[in-house]
Amino acid sequence: MDYSWDWGVLLQVVSTGEHTTYLGWLFSGLLNTVLLTVSAYALALVVGTGFGILRTLPSRPASMLGTAYVSVFRGVPLIVQFFIWFFVVPELVPTELGDWFKNLPPYTQFLSVSIFSLGIYTGSRICEQVRAGIQALPRGQFDAGFALGLTRAQTYRYVLLPVTFRTILGPLTSEFLIISKNSAVASTIGLLELSGQARQLVDYTAQPYESFICVTLAYMALNFAILHGMNWIRRQTRLPGLLGD
Repeated sequence: MDYSWDWGVLLQVVSTGEHTTYLGWLFSGLLNTVLLTVSAYALALVVGTGFGILRTLPSRPASMLGTAYVSVFRGVPLIVQFFIWFFVVPELVPTELGDWFKNLPPYTQFLSVSIFSLGIYTGSRICEQVRAGIQALPRGQFDAGFALGLTRAQTYRYVLLPVTFRTILGPLTSEFLIISKNSAVASTIGLLELSGQARQLVDYTAQPYESFICVTLAYMALNFAILHGMNWIRRQTRLPGLLGD
């Protein structure tokens, strides 16, 4: 293969005048990826849990609302949702709100829309996992909560959800890993996360192999941290006799 390897290019000062190196670009992209992944996942957990509960309530309107949310956001490609939230929605909201968003610093625009888009999309997937986890619990769990004098909301909070989250921790871990990779879509609207910085580095250095090898290692390290973090949570919260624990 006629290719000139040059790992030293990563330590060179960038040619744009910034006081950083090309490796610094990759590091800043990794930080953006971590920030986006963690923030979007937190949003997805909140939204997905809320709609997952709605889908298990005896109220037909509540169940239909949850179903509509899942159908819409799981049925539209993620990249299309990014474009809609970033380019279309600011033109549809009231003028004052749209102008306020457009006057935000570009980085704030890119990051906020990316967190929201990725969080809402992933929330539609977590919604189904929460629903399935709740419906998999024995009916006695519901009856026990009501027998103790708890309201429906208290039964969900203190009886059902704690067991449900332990039951679906495996799928939730998978969603955490998936959201870290889906974060790469954010580069399409301008956020220079890890993969976006890698492409920029290739444009400036013409050293694609070094750039994407570093990116691959960075994603592997991030996924390794997520797996071990979620495994630690599983060990700390396990219930003896539940799913083999």
